[in-house]
Amino acid sequence: MADMLEFAQDLARRAGVLIAAEREGQTLDLSYKDGNELLTSADLQADELIRGEIEKAFPEHSILSEESSPDLSDPDALNGPLWIVDPIDGTVNYAYNMHQVAVSIAYAEGGRVQAGVVCCPFFDETFTALRGKGARLNGRPIRASECDQLARALIGTGFPYDADARVALLERLRLVLGHCRDIRRVGSAASDICWVAMGRLDGFCEAIKPWDLAAAAFIAREAGARVGHLGPVEGDMPEEFYGKDLVVAAPGIYEALVALLAPTAS
Repeated sequence: MADMLEFAQDLARRAGVLIAAEREGQTLDLSYKDGNELLTSADLQADELIRGEIEKAFPEHSILSEESSPDLSDPDALNGPLWIVDPIDGTVNYAYNMHQVAVSIAYAEGGRVQAGVVCCPFFDETFTALRGKGARLNGRPIRASECDQLARALIGTGFPYDADARVALLERLRLVLGHCRDIRRVGSAASDICWVAMGRLDGFCEAIKPWDLAAAAFIAREAGARVGHLGPVEGDMPEEFYGKDLVVAAPGIYEALVALLAPTAS
């Protein structure tokens, strides 16, 4: 698995260089998918780079990618050798020249992530983890925070593209603001979750997709954070890919955060 991690890390960094150069060159083409979800030409170029290298190196493996293969319906693929890819997590940030942007690549077998990389090119930060070997930031070990009181916890979250769906989150925001130190909305779930892994945030809760969470939640778990959900895992999706009402938090506040937010589960 160390070879898999090295391969994924090199690929994520190359994709990070590509998307940084595309934005610097101001040559981005903008479009929309599913009505209102922003898509840039760099998303597609980074996806092509990552997919092409994986297919060349591991032609028998499946790929679950936000931009080119977002099919979640094949249980054999989800449980076989599988790469889970988000070429740009935080596309709106990317298009608006903000720095909270990540390239996320996870490798899984048997429905469990074995290696994960989240590369944040505009911060020069690369988070990595191998199963059972801990998590690292730029090669140095990281740990989740020791926060053990909700009142002192800084919590991250995000909002869906659908404006109507945001209304349901108002109660969740009220609870967090009423019981925790404060809230942050960074705009990149992979970044948020990795920030929990290294103590920059104490917790995180959002409904997200497998490509947003697979690598980052694995990194957080290897860093000592607890990862779970406000409700039961439904359907055939492996739990480590399941993003509905995801909770990632320092172990000292995890139970209290879940108890606080459980009434808001969708």
